[in-house]
Amino acid sequence: MAIVSERNPYAAHAEAVAALKSSYDALGEGVRLDKRTSNLFRFPSGASPARRLDVSAFQHVLEVDPDARTADVQGMVTYERLVDATLPHGLMPFVVPQLKTITLGGAVAGLGIESSSYRNGLPHESVRELEVLTGDGRVVVATPDNEHAELFRGFPNSYGTLGYTLRLRIDLEPVRPYVRLRHVRFDDAEECFAVMGQVCADSAYDGERVDFVDGTVFSPHEHYLTLASFTDEAPAVSDYTGMGIYYRSLQQRSEDFLTVRDYLWRWDTDWFWCSRAFGVQSPLVRRLWPERYRRSDVYRRLVALDRRYEASARVRRALGKPAEEYVVQDVEVPIEATSKFLDFFHRDVGIEPVWLCPLRLRSRTPWPLYPLEPDQLYVNVGFWSGVALKPGQADGSYNRLIEQTVSDLGGHKSLYSTVHYPEDEFWDRYNGDAYHALKRSYDPAGRLPDLYHKVCVPSGKE
Repeated sequence: MAIVSERNPYAAHAEAVAALKSSYDALGEGVRLDKRTSNLFRFPSGASPARRLDVSAFQHVLEVDPDARTADVQGMVTYERLVDATLPHGLMPFVVPQLKTITLGGAVAGLGIESSSYRNGLPHESVRELEVLTGDGRVVVATPDNEHAELFRGFPNSYGTLGYTLRLRIDLEPVRPYVRLRHVRFDDAEECFAVMGQVCADSAYDGERVDFVDGTVFSPHEHYLTLASFTDEAPAVSDYTGMGIYYRSLQQRSEDFLTVRDYLWRWDTDWFWCSRAFGVQSPLVRRLWPERYRRSDVYRRLVALDRRYEASARVRRALGKPAEEYVVQDVEVPIEATSKFLDFFHRDVGIEPVWLCPLRLRSRTPWPLYPLEPDQLYVNVGFWSGVALKPGQADGSYNRLIEQTVSDLGGHKSLYSTVHYPEDEFWDRYNGDAYHALKRSYDPAGRLPDLYHKVCVPSGKE
């Protein structure tokens, strides 16, 4: 059992909880978290509210238990810090979202996904217990079978509108030193998804074990599945934190090897492919751009500044280019309908590349606020760019079209970015009856915003 502190971490945690509860009691209504980093793409407009809750004391891994294969973690711990604490024990969380500064509490309250999700589900499915500061000011521990079981199951996809996670106990799984990657190309989307479904059913491809599955679409006729497996040895390992660019390697080589840590963060260095917007993929710019600043949280801060001051929009206007709509979304579509979704997307939206990540819930008990079907294999489709608006076309039209298409195909979309559903449709999609019952139980005075107004109203913010 490894305690991650010289001082008793649980005593320090209890003191931090008492201080936070006292601060929360004094703040009144309209509380927001005071966080240094965010991976949400809902950018605030205007001045920040005065009632900010300082959660900086909740950034620690309290304990890693290699025998039980569990970790006790505070809610604001980033996955980067968590992985650094678990890998020395030969362990990792069941699902490690792609970006280093995603927090564990954020991934549970707002969902997360990665290439182990076809076998391990979503991050909240490997949580054993949640300690939550609820909207009404209580501190409760929720587990699957105690008096707060409904909160435990309803907390995922609540986005901090029922309360804030203070501590979590999560399951860990064993790792091996390296990961072998096979990049398999498909010209046809139907064939790509047929193979993806078979690999996810068998955890194997071409007679060899598969531990991780994701994919990248560069065009309607260029799809890659990346099928990765733990291994004890590697003839050589690649490093995509320097001059190499990971997503380009998919087109250049059929096999690759990475350390476990570099595999987990393979997408972070270039924010998938979005670093190209800053010129970081140009060899000259890359040499001049300090390596420590090649990471997703740096790029996200640059985007926030651009949105705040409208720098890129001003440049487009000065050059006579049309305005752009930001289309930054992740959606889950049943695998049987994913090729149809891509046909629509290529034709009517046109962003490339696109990320693919298969997902199947581990649990047969539903998670009410994000109602995916047990046993159904979904494909997360991620796309993050701008699309030029046509003359007279309203901002938001592409995002709304995507929402309607995803719903028509039996899918769902994550709520970390812009949301355009009318209120009635939103509550229908995200189980308003279950949500409002939880709200009445844990935040009856409405000290925290409700889910619709937090994620759908343009001025809503963290």
